[in-house]
Amino acid sequence: MPYSVLDLAPVASGSTETAALRNSLDLARTTERQGYHRYWVAEHHNMPGIASSAPAVLLAHIAMATSTLRVGSGGVMLPNHPPLVVAEQFGTLEALHPGRIDLGIGRAPGTDQVTAQALRRSSGPLSADDFPEQLTELVDYFTGRNSRGVTAVPALGNQPAVWLLGSSGYSAQVAGLLGLPFAFAHHFSAENTLPALALYRDRFRPSAVLSEPYAMIAASVVCAADDETARALAEPAALQFLQLRKGSPGRLPSPAETAAYEYTDLDRLFIDERLESQVIGGPETVRAKLAELLAETGVQELMITTNVHDHADRLRSYERVAEIAGLAARVAA
Repeated sequence: MPYSVLDLAPVASGSTETAALRNSLDLARTTERQGYHRYWVAEHHNMPGIASSAPAVLLAHIAMATSTLRVGSGGVMLPNHPPLVVAEQFGTLEALHPGRIDLGIGRAPGTDQVTAQALRRSSGPLSADDFPEQLTELVDYFTGRNSRGVTAVPALGNQPAVWLLGSSGYSAQVAGLLGLPFAFAHHFSAENTLPALALYRDRFRPSAVLSEPYAMIAASVVCAADDETARALAEPAALQFLQLRKGSPGRLPSPAETAAYEYTDLDRLFIDERLESQVIGGPETVRAKLAELLAETGVQELMITTNVHDHADRLRSYERVAEIAGLAARVAA
């Protein structure tokens, strides 16, 4: 079972975007040594607490700072970009780092409507309904098949591994029909995980890429010395998500700010429900919860995202999970 990393380059309260991006490089180097398989960064816009708004740029630095990790997007939100631009960016990455690049594609904007309009420079209605056509156009630039008379340099002949990402059943079905690997956002859509995976497997058709389904889920994990400490470390990210849902996105709060926040009863219910779907605890609790999650989903790979205020706590959480999964032993072998 490969274990991988999803990084949102979190910007902590009292810190800076520069620090967040440097932390991403440090985390990539550290998790590579620990035996993690791939390292993805997510595209988000107009969010003060997330510094990964330009995945291709950040991935170029991460790929240069590592040597064995697969690096990729988790994902690029295709409706925000002309397919030609995405092909050129990721063709460049693949040409520079052959065999190490993943192009994870999503169909959501990853932002609000106003920001999506600014990205697309369009006053027309915003829709992801043309996603299949955009995806076909993107892949064509890598293969040269029906590329509309445009040669994407250096994308042509330098195709990274293409994944489809989703938080519902739509991309699951598309991934299955196209015979592509599928990654599901369990970390914020846990209630849809099992139905989406079932759709993917049911619709799967063998392709030149895969002979059988290959599914991965991204799960929120915080592993600390004990259950109580892990819960305290996880609560700031839950508060940040609550604030986002209330229309007030901000930086990742500190534990002190989290404790001082004036919660309503509905706020408490929201946070409890969110933390309930995550893997949080001391090593033995996390071991049991991960085993249960993997048995329930039957996925071929697990991707972990850990958002805590202190970078050292984040590093230690990934280290503990690596120990639980026996990743260091694989590296040594």
